[in-house]
Amino acid sequence: MVLSNSDILRLHSGDALTEVVKHLSQEKINLYAEASGDFNPIHIDEQFAAQTDLGGTIAHGMLILAYVSEMMTLTFGENWHSTGKLSARFKTPVRSEDTITITGKIDSISRDDNSLNFICTITCHNQQYQTNVQGKATVKVLKS
Repeated sequence: MVLSNSDILRLHSGDALTEVVKHLSQEKINLYAEASGDFNPIHIDEQFAAQTDLGGTIAHGMLILAYVSEMMTLTFGENWHSTGKLSARFKTPVRSEDTITITGKIDSISRDDNSLNFICTITCHNQQYQTNVQGKATVKVLKS
């Protein structure tokens, strides 16, 4: 459930963002390849990918960042779409059949006359608690 602006304005430093959990599959990766037009064989050709150093197919990085964006939208609603910024680093690949958990927390909130400015840490990890993605997100929420 997306938070309302009045709920967002009650958030504090240290608060957790709305967690998102996703179970990947080769089918989901293939569907993303169709939607994005990215048919790199490392994502969709299991025989090719098995011969690489990665040892199998991996999810598109932008698919994983879409799940990060989902978490930010659940927490900050339209504010994320209109003012959000994300800086992320990929640490380890996400594989088909991984279950990933996207979490975040509010590091700080600065206030000015018309808005609250949130700085958040985001993390994505798999079922083995390997970190896949780490980053920072910022979002500005206008005061009502």
